[in-house]
Amino acid sequence: MSPTAKLIIAPSLCVLLALQAFAASLTVTKPEEVGFSEERLKRVHSVIQSHVDAKDFAGAVTLVARKGKVVHFEAQGTTDMESGRAMRTDTLFRMASMTKPLTAVAVLMLMEEGKLVLADPVSKFIPEFKNPRVAVWNLPNDPRGAGVKLISADREVTLQHILTHTAGLAVTADGPAGDFFRKSKLDQGGISLAEFSKRSGELPLNFQPGTQWQYTGGVGFAVLGRVVEVVSGMNLDQFFKRRILTPLNMNNTFFTIPADRMGDVATVYLRTEQGVKKQSPPAALPAGVEFFSGAGGLTGTAEDYLQFCQMLLNGGQWNGTRLLSRKSVELMTDNAIGNLNLANFSETGLTLEQNLRGYGFGLGVRVRKSTGASGWLGSPGDYGWGGAYGTYFWVDPKEQLIGIVLMSTRVAILRTEFPNAVYQALVD
Repeated sequence: MSPTAKLIIAPSLCVLLALQAFAASLTVTKPEEVGFSEERLKRVHSVIQSHVDAKDFAGAVTLVARKGKVVHFEAQGTTDMESGRAMRTDTLFRMASMTKPLTAVAVLMLMEEGKLVLADPVSKFIPEFKNPRVAVWNLPNDPRGAGVKLISADREVTLQHILTHTAGLAVTADGPAGDFFRKSKLDQGGISLAEFSKRSGELPLNFQPGTQWQYTGGVGFAVLGRVVEVVSGMNLDQFFKRRILTPLNMNNTFFTIPADRMGDVATVYLRTEQGVKKQSPPAALPAGVEFFSGAGGLTGTAEDYLQFCQMLLNGGQWNGTRLLSRKSVELMTDNAIGNLNLANFSETGLTLEQNLRGYGFGLGVRVRKSTGASGWLGSPGDYGWGGAYGTYFWVDPKEQLIGIVLMSTRVAILRTEFPNAVYQALVD
């Protein structure tokens, strides 16, 4: 066998070994068995503890796995600052935008079944997206004072545009179409996902589809969730349960948190100049109104999300169950936006932003194109994303590595510090 052939086969063997990796209860393996230094990996604990001590957040759960084996799984701090309840590894966290990769998988499943293609216009499923208009500043050098004009889009918004955040959807009061979004009151809730998606389709765009990258927050992937509902004939909760959560044994991940589990949910806090401020739970929808958000509606545990990550790392299968083909996972996790950059994605809050220079974007996940530009540790080809309340994950196919940190107060610098603490512990 040639040396080249050996190099090709070796990673495949790692994937095969990982297929039966996780049982219902995680076993933590000695780090040295998979190329980590146990002593150096303790720095993960130190990083998290420094933020707990500084009262940046109440607590966190961190998890690291390599080659199908968990080498670090720890809860630190408390689930809330008022009662002082100890954080547990099975604490539930509001995942926010870590829901988006699951929605991307749902779309790819329907693509594999021949029920859609990514080049389909969204208007095929939600007619209000037909004939989109684009808002353009009247005077580029004086945008807000001069107002905007509306022009016809030169193409329709496609599923791939939304999957890659290049659709130009208005998602806040910023941008040329921002005033239209503000007047729509889409961010005030109280309407169904079907109605939300219709109203989204009626709004002007911030730019011509496919020409820029702009994160679509709570809008884009919510619309994709509605597409899944239209195509599958199930609401998104049913689709996720039957097609993703149950097959992956993600039994502690929910759109609607069971009443007897509400006490297990970490309290959400917002960091302010005066310290952290407790946030109220999401308001209940009016009776009979259904809105399962593919943009950010899930609540779950670190162990559950690990199963999803391992499925992707395994090329679409987990524990003998295949959700996606290997080629679909490759499509999802490859850069799909060319030389567009993520410069207009910013972290709000009181900490440093995560530097995403050197990153492109795939379908629901950011994808590292090169290592040097970002200034923090990783590998070309690693991919992942985070949530508004501080949750964050990444998958590194080259190193066969998964990292997850869950917290309920966004501290953006941890998205750099945590990977650095993990990668510096590799010694093989």
